[in-house]
Amino acid sequence: MAKFRPCIDLHHGQVKQIVGGTLDSSITELSTNHISTHPASHFAQVYRDHNLEGGHIIKLGPGNDDAAKSALAVWPSAFQIGGGIDDSNAKQWLDWGAGKVIVTSCLFPDGKFSLDKLRAVFEAVGKSREKLVIDLSCRRKDETWVVAMNKWQTLTDMQVSQESIKLLEPFCSEFLIHAADNEGLQRGIDEELVARLAEWCSIRVTYAGGAKSIEDLETVQKLGGGKIDLTIGSALDMFGGTGVKFEDCLAWNTLHSNT
Repeated sequence: MAKFRPCIDLHHGQVKQIVGGTLDSSITELSTNHISTHPASHFAQVYRDHNLEGGHIIKLGPGNDDAAKSALAVWPSAFQIGGGIDDSNAKQWLDWGAGKVIVTSCLFPDGKFSLDKLRAVFEAVGKSREKLVIDLSCRRKDETWVVAMNKWQTLTDMQVSQESIKLLEPFCSEFLIHAADNEGLQRGIDEELVARLAEWCSIRVTYAGGAKSIEDLETVQKLGGGKIDLTIGSALDMFGGTGVKFEDCLAWNTLHSNT
């Protein structure tokens, strides 16, 4: 069944909910839905208290390492960590308490996919698929979805497709896919993308981007055939949203935990 997956998005050391398409190096251009007064470790403790394992912590740019490490320390091996991960530091983040590392940009030097880079990261995590998540966060281009890197600002040469999924699956245990054009807008999920991911993927997928109500979990369950999970961010009450109550997400997971 589709599950609610929690997140901790970090920007300049703070927990934030942002509009994904505006995230670049210019602070003046960043559109933020919410800046929390709580540290990352607070949310990690909330997730631990409710046994929400498998959430992702994303470091959006520099200045987030300390906050990320503080969250990992709350619940070792329970979270996935992404943002600036490559073959030189993947093992270190696992040692710091990450259950899995998430990679994107390091796989695309100059925006071009490198199988050698993927193999290097795979080696760094001990050739363990279970320790690796590949982030295929993407933006729409015409009738396709193109993997986006560098805080979702740079389009790569890889489309999210049956062919690319088949190429990458032997190296990872999960995919994380933000629909960057939908991220933070609370205007609904990319239903077509969710349906295609269900068709193409044989491993677990976490989708994020655009969720606005608890009914989106039902939609993802229907379209995703039970193998795609949903992250809800800006719409969630714990992040200042009004569309989704955190307690309703917990109730959904409890109700569907044995089905």
